[in-house]
This record gives sequence, C-alpha cells and structure tokens, in this order.
Amino acid sequence: MAYGKKVWIFPDAELPPEGVNLIPGHESVIITNVSDKVANVKFTLIYTDKDPVSFTTQVEAMRVRCLRTNKECDFGKYTAKFDEQYAIMLESDQPIVAQYGRAEPREVNFYINAGYCE
Repeated sequence: MAYGKKVWIFPDAELPPEGVNLIPGHESVIITNVSDKVANVKFTLIYTDKDPVSFTTQVEAMRVRCLRTNKECDFGKYTAKFDEQYAIMLESDQPIVAQYGRAEPREVNFYINAGYCE
C-alpha cells in the first residue's frame, strides 16, 4: 500500500522574524517518503507580486527530510525573505506526506498548516 499523495499545496507561507524566544522564529517543510524509491520533489513558490520559481530536491526511500525555508542549503537561491507572503506547491514522482510548520515568535506559538493534497 502506498501512503501519501503526489501533490501538496501550502497556501500560507511567510518567514517570521527570528525573535528572541527560546525557539527562534522559522518555517519549514517536512517531507516523509515511506516508499521504497527515492522521491524527486519539485517545489514551486508562488508569490503575491512576482512570478513563480521552481527547484527540485530529493527525499531518500523510507526517510524524512526537514527543509528550512531560510537556509540556502535547503532552498538555494530561493531562500525565504522575512515578511514575504507566498505559497508552496510540491509535486513528487512518489507518494509523500508533507507538512508545513512555522515557529511564530510574535505570538509565541508554533503554527502548522496541513495544506491541500491530491
């Protein structure tokens, strides 16, 4: 049985300020691949005021990967900018389970967006 979906959309992405709390402000996309094949995942970032951009990454078989949107090692030249509203679309060649999370220091909480999958 294959678990997961091949398309995920997270419509509410926005990098918060780092802040001064115990857990610094950040956002991430967590991808779990429970198949026996590497998942090739295309990210498309959709903005309010500029053209979309895309890049690809891989998640090994039976692994989880956390990608921080403000880390160049994860998002390359498309690292998120503070206070920029955008959406994230994932398209994978293997079924995956994905989650978007944001540690929000302005309200001292952690926000999880379940997203839409198909």
